[in-house]
Amino acid sequence: MLLSTNFLKDYIDLDDDLTVNKLADDMTKVGNEYDSAGKFINASKLTIGEVVDCKEHPDSDHLHVCKVNIGTDILQIVCGAPNVRTGLKVIVALNGAKLPGGEIKKGVIRGQESNGMLCSIAELGLDKKFLSEEDIAGICELSPDAPVGEDPIKYLGLDDNVIDFDLTANRGDLLSILGMAYEVGAIYGKKVKPIDLNFKESEKEFNFDIKVLTDNCKMYLARKVENVTIKESPMEIREKLMASGIRPINNVVDISNYVMLETGQPLHFFDADKLKNIEVRMAKNGEKITTLDSKERILSDEDIVITDSGKPIALAGVMGGLDTEITEKTKNIIIESAIFDGVKVRKTSNRILRSEASNRFEKGLDPNRTYMAMARACKLLQEYANGEILRGTKTYDTTNKDEKIINITVSKIDRILGADICKKDIVDSFEKLAFTCETNNDDDDIIVHVPTRRIDIAIEEDLIEEVGRIYGVDNIESKNMIMPLKKGSYDKHIREIRNKMVDLGLNETLTYSLVNENESSMFTNGENESIKILSPLTEERSCLRQTLTTSLYKVYEYNKAHGNEDISIFEISKAFYKNGENFIEKNRIAALMQGEYFTGLDKETVDFYVIKGIAEELLDFLGYNGRYSFVTDKAIPKDLHPGKSAMISVNNDIVGFIGRINPTISKDEVYVMEIDLDKLLEKRVSGMKYKEISKFPTVQKDFAIIVDKNITCQEIQKIIKANGGKLLLDSKVFDLYEGKGIPEGKRSLAFKIRLGANDHTLTDEEIMQELTKITDALNKKYNAELRGNLN
Repeated sequence: MLLSTNFLKDYIDLDDDLTVNKLADDMTKVGNEYDSAGKFINASKLTIGEVVDCKEHPDSDHLHVCKVNIGTDILQIVCGAPNVRTGLKVIVALNGAKLPGGEIKKGVIRGQESNGMLCSIAELGLDKKFLSEEDIAGICELSPDAPVGEDPIKYLGLDDNVIDFDLTANRGDLLSILGMAYEVGAIYGKKVKPIDLNFKESEKEFNFDIKVLTDNCKMYLARKVENVTIKESPMEIREKLMASGIRPINNVVDISNYVMLETGQPLHFFDADKLKNIEVRMAKNGEKITTLDSKERILSDEDIVITDSGKPIALAGVMGGLDTEITEKTKNIIIESAIFDGVKVRKTSNRILRSEASNRFEKGLDPNRTYMAMARACKLLQEYANGEILRGTKTYDTTNKDEKIINITVSKIDRILGADICKKDIVDSFEKLAFTCETNNDDDDIIVHVPTRRIDIAIEEDLIEEVGRIYGVDNIESKNMIMPLKKGSYDKHIREIRNKMVDLGLNETLTYSLVNENESSMFTNGENESIKILSPLTEERSCLRQTLTTSLYKVYEYNKAHGNEDISIFEISKAFYKNGENFIEKNRIAALMQGEYFTGLDKETVDFYVIKGIAEELLDFLGYNGRYSFVTDKAIPKDLHPGKSAMISVNNDIVGFIGRINPTISKDEVYVMEIDLDKLLEKRVSGMKYKEISKFPTVQKDFAIIVDKNITCQEIQKIIKANGGKLLLDSKVFDLYEGKGIPEGKRSLAFKIRLGANDHTLTDEEIMQELTKITDALNKKYNAELRGNLN
């Protein structure tokens, strides 16, 4: 919301020494933040001058050498504008003047001295949307009565200050000058001036057929104004429109925008001679309308339309239609002041076009202001367009226009705010906001009458917030919080998992949940449907991710592009998908590793077994030791390498995956892991058991066996574990060989096993007995042959 201080001063008296920055800061203190505050025209050292002599430049075919009277001196200025001439009143930027385009300095242009610049309106910094081609191409031609030596900005009525507020969604009342006036009045204890709604009706009565056929129109008012004169608006209206970011068009159209800015109620003017009747209804799917911007719009049954004899002539709450627009030939108009369903308008504006009007309809309107805006438009049309206001208003109204009455107590206000505010100060805060209060001296009850303009206030807590804002948060004495605290357990597992991953040497990342449509289903099997955002800001953030790996891979790409080759990252967050009609949200952990993995002082190149080791460390830490496996006979996500990937199974239930990213996506050796934490942590684990570390030495033995190629290491290790007995501490595969000396269709697998006991040192006989038991079982199960002898 752009607030013109000149516009604001029409409705509230501000102190002369109040600066625009002080006003903006004081508004921020009551919760209304702003992006910028400053002059509407930010230019210095300007004056009005008169060209007393104008000659062609001797060394140029387009420049002129001008003598310009500025009241105190006559300056020579070289000018290239095609419309410069003797006798013209102009805007002169003096030596040292600062304009949006830079500082003006005197100099020599093709041998001729130039002591300033003759300015166009565009060079003062006015947005081009407010300017004509002549304003941009040539210097500004001031009226012959312009006073030489005076400030041209004041003369043009552009001496204004503007604050760009970033308002919260619930404060739709502040999308109007009147709403701002009430807010500023509450800050400085000022009364808001009444708005002039007086106009004269003619004896002629307004007869017109109007029907409302949808509940999405809560109110519809229509009046007719005849014999309007289309012309340029007076400067005071044009300046306030421009300062508010709206381009002036003509007096009639400008009045509709002016009233919208004043009251917050959007209006629409129809050319009455182009209408037969008005009907408000929902659009039909595929129905078309050409809007005022000359674009054809295809409608849906979610859109509210104004129609004439069945044909759409306006998109309710968004924009009017081209067929009934106000033109220079318009003589008679019909004014529409209405309230349409905010949700419907929001959906239409998101799909078709956002406008100043739709912004206000979406946030809700005061039904009393709807009548006020109608009367105000009639007043201004009569004053500035010589309009004849016909008697009578066509009215459809289902709204409640009563003030809201809320009972509240001083004790509750003080308790919620943690303050000790007396009843008088509380009532004073309400009255500053122009709320009416009923009180009784014998108790702390306050009955507050909230005007309909404050649609954001509905419950006691809303009133308490208003007291806190207006009384001043800075005036509330701070207190130490006194409350019992105890350690929470809500995210206990998540914190433990996070700490474990950091201990393993991985760095945590936090990424967006939103990705593009193609990325949303990466690293899945396509079993579930991605969830699309209804109104995405960009296509790159249009869907919720189904896996965290998608986001981690984007982090990897960013790091690689910036020269980081060694990446070990993880994230604990949520993934989302749709299964049938159900929307699913899952807590997951994902890791991505590439390059060198640093483990303390050592490092090793990341491969499948490194990422597998990370998964094993995590699962062991969570208490699933002995209950998990890595299987390859299940469907692998489509974006993983089919030969270097596996699914993670716990209690024969798939909870995640590990593997290398498919080379079609990345030629680098990038390995990932992802686990569904919700599914994993549902599986109960017993308390962790501890045992004393053995005082006796352990023994490590290596052996290699020849087996069929289709037998996996995991299957071999199951046999080793099942037959190793109590003396077997652990086993690892450390070599695979398929070269010379190995029969076709077979391969050699080498294992390292560690044996030990808690109560004695193992004898050679015990060690050989264990080894023999293991190798015999392997031979019996898989026909495995030893390479060499056991030793």
